[in-house]
Formats: sequence, structure tokens, C-alpha cells
Amino acid sequence: MAVYTKISNEDLENFLSNYRIGKLKSFQGIVEGIENTIYLLLTSSGKYILTLYEKRVREEDLPFFMNLLSSLSDQKFKCPKPIKDQKGIYINRIKGKNASLVSYIEGKSKKNLTALDCRDIGKMAANIHLLGKKIKAKPNQVSINYWKNAFNKVKNECDSIKKGLANDINISLNSLEKKWPKNLPRGIIHADIFPDNILFFSGKVSGIIDFYFSCNDFFAYDIAICLNSLCFENQSTFNVTKAKNFIKGYNSVRELNQKEKDCLPILARGAAMRFLITRVYDYLKQTNLDGAIFRTKDPIEYLKRLEFHNNVKSYEDYF
Repeated sequence: MAVYTKISNEDLENFLSNYRIGKLKSFQGIVEGIENTIYLLLTSSGKYILTLYEKRVREEDLPFFMNLLSSLSDQKFKCPKPIKDQKGIYINRIKGKNASLVSYIEGKSKKNLTALDCRDIGKMAANIHLLGKKIKAKPNQVSINYWKNAFNKVKNECDSIKKGLANDINISLNSLEKKWPKNLPRGIIHADIFPDNILFFSGKVSGIIDFYFSCNDFFAYDIAICLNSLCFENQSTFNVTKAKNFIKGYNSVRELNQKEKDCLPILARGAAMRFLITRVYDYLKQTNLDGAIFRTKDPIEYLKRLEFHNNVKSYEDYF
């Protein structure tokens, strides 16, 4: 989340005239992450989240995301519910950008998750996998081919971040492409369950947000993403207790099979590579954007995690 596009009170009032959510009282930008422009709105009927789609979200994919959120929320999953306008449409435009409104979920993210938090998040990840069966599949647009293409655009600049980085990424990418698994159980995954996408209220998980990387892929790949995003301390120290609790929560809803477990090390390497490359790309390509308010995340954090996964011999090393 970020603020790339600045909007005025008049812009918003014109946009909201298409909806039945009351009169605008106030709004403020939310600066977390780097994908889209996010505003928190307060109207006479309550709080809402306005998203302006800036990058990596293709226009043709927006109906998928809205239908997924609508289906999950209708099944009582704790996630934002899309708001239709008076014509029954989810997506409209503001300042020339596609935009949507969703319900506000009370709560805040927290950086330091406990092992019990990880168990609850494991349950929620498994529920997404089970509840998403009703949604028409959308391929993963941010998989190995995307990583390769993004890397090729910045590989000549990578060593400005760390000497030898381009060579390290190139070797790992070639290995991942050769060893990437096939024929694992698959379906709708969130693909971006990070601490800043998990909200807590009164000590409990109150919701999962930011489904804009959701797609059809291996369920175990979603778990591998979570091992990377939730189970490391101080960038490179893996917390086995958190991983055990996450898997315990997941297995209480949907049991991992043996093949999925055996593939976790390579999938975890792939997840680390995805975030390493996207962070390298954003670091090199976005630091000079005029007028944008965003936070660039440290690429080296995921280089260290990739190095950890490279030394893992079995899923048992995780949990």
C-alpha cells in the first residue's frame, strides 16, 4: 500500500456520488507497502477503504479479485467486502485510475507475531484454500517467468546493492526453474500473507487484507510464502516454534500431504526469490519517482532468507 496518486475532496465527493455510503467526512492516505494508492475514508455511514490500482494489477484481473473477496466474505471469512455502486458495479475510476471501495476491518497489523498468532494465521490460510473453490481460477502472474523478466531488466544494476548479487540471483533462478515441482494440490491462494496484511483487534486476528496477488497455484507455495514472511526473526534467523504452530493451525483445517511437505524447501526458496527480485526491482526503479509517497523495502533481507533455504535439506528442518 502507498500513496502515488493524490486526490482532492472534490475528486472524492464526485466518486462517492455513485455510491450509497453517506456523505464524506474525512479521508487520509495510508503509506504501507508499495503496490497501490490506499485511502481510509470516513463517511456518515462508517469507515471504508478506497484503493486506486497503480501497478502489477492488470485491469482484466480486477473482477477476479472483487469476486474472490465477495465470495470469501459471504462465507464469513474475515476479509474486506467489496462495495457495489448504485449500478451494481465494483470498479469505477478516479483521477484516471481504476478504483474500488471495500468495507473497513477494525484492527491494526503488528510486526512481532507470537507463535499462537502464527497458529491462527495457519488456520486462516487453509480456510482460504478451501473456501476459494467456488472462484474461477486465475493463473499466477508473478511466478518464475515474471521473476526472470524482472531480473533481466535490472541485472546490470544489481551489484550496486551488493557485490555479486546478480550472479547469486542468476544461479538460484536457473536452479529453481529446473527443480520447480509439478502436480501438487492447487487452488486459490492469497500469495501475500505478510504481517502488514494481517489485522488484530483485542488480541485476536480480525482479518486478512490485500488479496491483489491472489491466484491459482500450489497450496504448498502459499505455505512457503508464509514460512518466509512470518517465521523469521532479525531478517535471517528462522523461528521453528512459529513454523510448527503455523503448520499445526493449517493442518487442523486442511492436512498437508507427504509430497507437499517434501516440496516445501524448493517452494520456500522460490518464495524468497520472488520477494528478493521484486524488492531489488522496486529499489532500483522507484527511488526517483517524483511526488510518490512510499516505503522501499530492503532486498537483502530476502537474500539472507534465500541463503537459509539453500541449506535446508528436508521439510523437517522447518517444523
